[in-house]
Amino acid sequence: MTSDLVPVSDGSVTSPHGFTAAAAHAGLKADGALDVALLVSTTSCATAGVFTKNAVRAAPVVYDADLLSERPGRIRAVAMNARVANACTGAEGLAATQAMAQAAEQAAGVPPRTALVLSTGVIGMPLPVAQIAEGLRVAAARLAPQGGVDAARAIMTTDTHPKHCAVQFETPAGMVTVGGIAKGAGMIHPEMATLLAVLTTDAVAEPAALQPLFRRVVDRTFNAISVDGDTSTNDTALLLANGASGVDPARDGTLARLFEDALQHVARTLALAIVADGEGASKLVEIRVVGAVNEAAARDVGRAIARSVLVKTAIYGADPNWGRILAAAGAAGVPLSLERLTLEAGAFGDSSVPADADWLMLAAGGATAHPDLARARAIFQQKQIRLRIDLGMGRAEAVVWTCDLTPDYVRINADYTS
Repeated sequence: MTSDLVPVSDGSVTSPHGFTAAAAHAGLKADGALDVALLVSTTSCATAGVFTKNAVRAAPVVYDADLLSERPGRIRAVAMNARVANACTGAEGLAATQAMAQAAEQAAGVPPRTALVLSTGVIGMPLPVAQIAEGLRVAAARLAPQGGVDAARAIMTTDTHPKHCAVQFETPAGMVTVGGIAKGAGMIHPEMATLLAVLTTDAVAEPAALQPLFRRVVDRTFNAISVDGDTSTNDTALLLANGASGVDPARDGTLARLFEDALQHVARTLALAIVADGEGASKLVEIRVVGAVNEAAARDVGRAIARSVLVKTAIYGADPNWGRILAAAGAAGVPLSLERLTLEAGAFGDSSVPADADWLMLAAGGATAHPDLARARAIFQQKQIRLRIDLGMGRAEAVVWTCDLTPDYVRINADYTS
């Protein structure tokens, strides 16, 4: 994070001015936990959205994409629910999504066709609209600037903790704040992952400029994480800008870059929280691919390594099996020259970057570098591991984050619906 960005204590989607949120229990989660949430802006928001690339799209994804194509500058609210994905539910599912949006608009007192819908949970189940509508009415009565954390808690599924953060930066015209919440732990892979993410800001923005900006941010954060290689039906990331600060970062090149840095920081924090909380995960792994001909090639190699079951199980077992990593890189569909490949590993803390002396060379020229095996195992035993693979083909690079694959992942997903 740049020194110009200041973290907001317990920050969330309601940290920017003009946003309120609340959550309620609508009976979707059996334990009485929060399972419905409502986010509302005092004014219309310029809104950008990035959605799943899965051809099987859930009803809320279809509804939101259509609404944003029609009214990208008029959004006022986001209604959210857990436990029921409303995916593979046909025409009835689309009607249920529309009914949920209308219930949110009525409860929040905002105009028709200004509420987006996010759903997560089991695929194939009908959405209990009446229960959710009542939950939204309860949530609307609780709307508050402090409600963002509860909203993050309400959309949790197999997550072990709520995911939220916010940062601020000062401008000559006043303070700008960017906040966000997200959920996700399984079915996580780029384009996108099983995640719901809502970012908010009180900056002034135009939808036409906001969409490409948000796409860049998503590609380097939410689209750079992988837990298990599966892409969901409901993945949605939204960015709402209500302009309450009166500051338009786009009018100044320096502020525009700082605004993008703030968005990137919030999205990256949420993305890393998702992959670190991967179902059953015990280790966080950063894969930095350098020396690529372009960023897309670097990202493809990183994703191939991140989704390799053999790599992920070796990391779980603290086995420095570097051959699996190079094999996964070679299966990425990117032209490579084996004799140019090098692979290094290092452990790192929450914010530290290993110095060159802290890296251990595992392979060079596509062959073993005869590393100290005791040191290699010590690195792979750490909770946070960093891999750096140099393709030796160019100057582009990309970073992908993943986690290990543990027996707990199988346990969680073997009885997900039961």
